[in-house]
Amino acid sequence: MSFSKETKSELCSANIFNKEQKIAQVYGMVLFSRTFSNSNISFSTESRSVATLYSQELSALTNTIVDLNVKLIRKGGETNVYTLSVPDTNDCAKIFDFFGHVQNQINLRINRANIEDDECIKYFLRGAFLVCGNVTSPTKDYHLEFVVPYKRLASDLETIISEIREIDIHPKIVRRKGNYVVYIKGCDNVTDIITYIGGQMSAIEVIQNNIYKSVRNKINRKINSETANLKKTALASAIQLKAINIIQSKKGLEYLPDELKEVAQIRIEYPEYNLREIGAALQVPISRSGVNHRIQRILKIAEELSDK
Repeated sequence: MSFSKETKSELCSANIFNKEQKIAQVYGMVLFSRTFSNSNISFSTESRSVATLYSQELSALTNTIVDLNVKLIRKGGETNVYTLSVPDTNDCAKIFDFFGHVQNQINLRINRANIEDDECIKYFLRGAFLVCGNVTSPTKDYHLEFVVPYKRLASDLETIISEIREIDIHPKIVRRKGNYVVYIKGCDNVTDIITYIGGQMSAIEVIQNNIYKSVRNKINRKINSETANLKKTALASAIQLKAINIIQSKKGLEYLPDELKEVAQIRIEYPEYNLREIGAALQVPISRSGVNHRIQRILKIAEELSDK
């Protein structure tokens, strides 16, 4: 099951006992259905829980009949598509009137009379998300959207989300395949809106994935940094060993002053050591810069012997 379906299942499982809140949620569901007019109300979904909630709540609230048909489709797997419709045009007109919309309404807009107070907004948005919303898996991205068929309806939805006092979210709208997409991006914003409409467990999953990604990225950066340092140390060690071999083959290590000879012997014995580790291994430990100074003297002696 996709993360979006899991989120919708969680939202559908929440009970509502307040009538005004129930009206707000059902209104959000029918208003953002595929078709909502005084003669035709229909909706399709792949979520069984959403289909059941839509059918039961709309019928109970308006005392109308809602048909539910199930179709199995095979497209990259098997999926059930639930299509809901109000078969009686008189019932459609009744529902349309119940929510305060007038016959032959040219522009479908949000009727705020169905949203009693600020608390009802979350239930209205929950209903809208259940029928036209989608949230990307947090393992991939942080993106939540509402796909709306009408421009002014999308604009109304953007406004009502921006006005929520508890959260500071400002959605954006983009046109996509004849629809208007009201979308929200970013981990904090997606978490806030999911929590606001009642999906606490889904919000926790988003947060957990964000923490995991953050820790993983820090570990990767540390590994990459350490790998780069190891490569740098290995290259420097190879150059230094080559210089020491030149000195050893032409003059022998006894040719070197005692302080340089000791550094050369440690480098031969411990080629993986960095400069700080070489300095700590000396009989009289010295700093990294001190070791680097002695190494540079060894390289210069090797260069002079090579030129002879």
